[in-house]
Parts: sequence; structure tokens; C-alpha cells
Amino acid sequence: MKKYEIIKDKDIFTDVIHTGKFNRNKYFVIYYKKNPNNSSIPLFGIAITKKLGNAVTRNKLKRQTKNIIDSNKKLFNNDNFYIIMLRKDVNSINYQEMNNYLVELLEDKNE
Repeated sequence: MKKYEIIKDKDIFTDVIHTGKFNRNKYFVIYYKKNPNNSSIPLFGIAITKKLGNAVTRNKLKRQTKNIIDSNKKLFNNDNFYIIMLRKDVNSINYQEMNNYLVELLEDKNE
């Protein structure tokens, strides 16, 4: 994931979470909302709670999530904001399972 694809603005984060649609499962919650600027690329934010572990653990989970996003770009609409929240149970699964659950959630969103 490139730097220009990341949402850093707190106002956009809260707006997408409070007014956007969402899908969830045991491990992830994905909030999404139409980008009013009609961008040609999807923009992503990853939210992870401190309850998941120390900084090393949280950064590892963020890196894995970014990698999953990069490898599945075709599942995202180009004109949306996406906020992906990791739930506490994500610590108990491996990378392949993370990939499967996140892709399954994205495919459910597109239907």
C-alpha cells in the first residue's frame, strides 16, 4: 500500500465510521463510504486497539493487513474510503486465516 492510499485525517476516519456502511465478522470490521472527491484510487485506514498487544504486535498485524489489501486490490471500489478495524480475536489466527476472513468480508460487501 502506497502512502497516498492511506487516510491519516482524523475527521475522515470518524466520518466514515459514524456515517458509512459496514460489514463485520469475528476478526474484522470494515467501514466504507463513497469518496466525495471521486478519487481514482481507494483510500484506506487501519485501526487497531492497544488491547491487542504491544507496539511490535500491533505493527505486525498492520503490515499483514496492508499486504492483504495490496494483494486483493480488485475487491475494492476505486471511489470509496475504507476503514478496517482489527478485533481482539485476530491475535489467535495466522496470516493465511486472516487473508481468508478479510477477503470473505470484502466479497460479502460487494454483493
